[in-house]
Amino acid sequence: MMEMKKINAGKLRAIGYDSRERMLRVEFDDGSAIDYSGVSADIWNRFSTTGAAWSFYRDNIEEEFTGRRGRAQVQSKRSELEDLFKAPGEE
Repeated sequence: MMEMKKINAGKLRAIGYDSRERMLRVEFDDGSAIDYSGVSADIWNRFSTTGAAWSFYRDNIEEEFTGRRGRAQVQSKRSELEDLFKAPGEE
């Protein structure tokens, strides 16, 4: 499973990269996601560390790579709150 990095930039909510598959996953605030194949580690490194992720995405990924649409793997807000307020040691 791909590890996702949560971000808050424009419509972006999370990004992740699988170096073995050269697959970039971009998740949006509306719950949609796009998987881009053939993305180099250099592009991922630049994207994941930029201070302007939305602009980088629009300029360097959205127009340069073909993506496959899907659904984001997001927790519900209720689930996030429940996780936040669990007692220590509670699973």
